[in-house]
Amino acid sequence: MNQTDNLKEIYLAGGCFWGTEKYLSNINGIIRTDVGYANGNTENPSYEEVCHKNTGHAETVRVFYNPNLIRLEFILTLYYDVIDPTSVNRQGGDSGTQYRTGIYYVDALDLEIIQKSISELQTKYEKPIAIEILPLKNYYIAEEYHQKYLDKNPTGYCHIRKEKFEQAKQAKDLAVDGL
Repeated sequence: MNQTDNLKEIYLAGGCFWGTEKYLSNINGIIRTDVGYANGNTENPSYEEVCHKNTGHAETVRVFYNPNLIRLEFILTLYYDVIDPTSVNRQGGDSGTQYRTGIYYVDALDLEIIQKSISELQTKYEKPIAIEILPLKNYYIAEEYHQKYLDKNPTGYCHIRKEKFEQAKQAKDLAVDGL
């Protein structure tokens, strides 16, 4: 049996993918993450192309999760906790279209969950939610040096406060049976 059998996947863009990946990988029920470039206009872009050649890609984290341990609703709630959902093409000190926020889904059944979640999130803000919600058009894994970047470079730049990483480790989806 493959390690990814019975896992679901979702793609989350939350600004610089280094911190977003580190944060999401700490959450119980998320089995595997990697970083890459999603929903752009070119094939197999490099980091330099994404940053400087207007490829239209978003820095994105591919998340594989066990739906028996965690629900998509709970993952999204945690994701919203480390982004500014009203910011357009900016998170922390990073700006540009590659730093936009986005939820890219591969399972059409997830769209209703995502839309409901965004509607609930909107009630907490006066400004409109700026998170892009689209089916995944494409995803290209980023260069190896970007994978698990903050594990390899613990003092590396991150727009997410360090205490959020600890909170992610403690987060439990109590609505899932068996926890």
